[in-house]
Amino acid sequence: MKAKLLEICCYSVESAIIAEESGADRIELCAGIYEGGTTPSLATIELAKTLVTIPINVIIRPRGADFCYSDIEFECMKKDIEACKKIGVNGIVSGILLPDGKIDTERTKELIELSKPLSFTFHRAFDMVEDHLLALEQLIDLGTDRILTSGGMQTADEGADLLKDLVAFSKDRIIIMPGSGVSHSNIQSLSDTTKANEFHCSAKSLVKSKMTYLNPNINMGGESSIPEFEYYEADSEKIRKIVSILKAEDR
Repeated sequence: MKAKLLEICCYSVESAIIAEESGADRIELCAGIYEGGTTPSLATIELAKTLVTIPINVIIRPRGADFCYSDIEFECMKKDIEACKKIGVNGIVSGILLPDGKIDTERTKELIELSKPLSFTFHRAFDMVEDHLLALEQLIDLGTDRILTSGGMQTADEGADLLKDLVAFSKDRIIIMPGSGVSHSNIQSLSDTTKANEFHCSAKSLVKSKMTYLNPNINMGGESSIPEFEYYEADSEKIRKIVSILKAEDR
């Protein structure tokens, strides 16, 4: 039986350090938490690589919203991959779709080839495709190393049936990594149901701002639903609970 692996989605260098200290096996480094993850700054990637010893995969996503990118956005993605290779990260997390809900195989292949010899994970753009089993075979043919997916639903719990099928149909040709809503309360059932060996979660909690003066009249992003004086950070206790459950399976 393969050892179970836990990847933590981190939105800061501080969170990456917490994740490593709490027993995570790998980090997905991101920015843009309220956009579902965007490419972090070069300084963030470099500092994380300096201060963290476990593997770091970097998301290459130029903006939030959909996964259908312009030519200029595509050029930005390629330059970000080249920068990550120079820094020496472990892997790239990315992916591109066509307007009809299919994998953009031509441009995704270009990203995969450019990323080599780094690992390549096709992210949750996979959940937005029309035909998941077709997309699975396409990504295997392209040489993708893994797929991060919630099984086409909002959370991995809701998509557990498809996740189980994806693991079975992959026949070890690609890694299927369940993510979204994964926690200590459902990791055991997800592991038992899907038979996956890698899992992804953020295991985060809100941290209060150190500001003592709070101006109630401004939202910097113009969105009142986004908190202005608190932010998310990796939660050591949550990570340790998940690690404990996963590692117990390995014994």
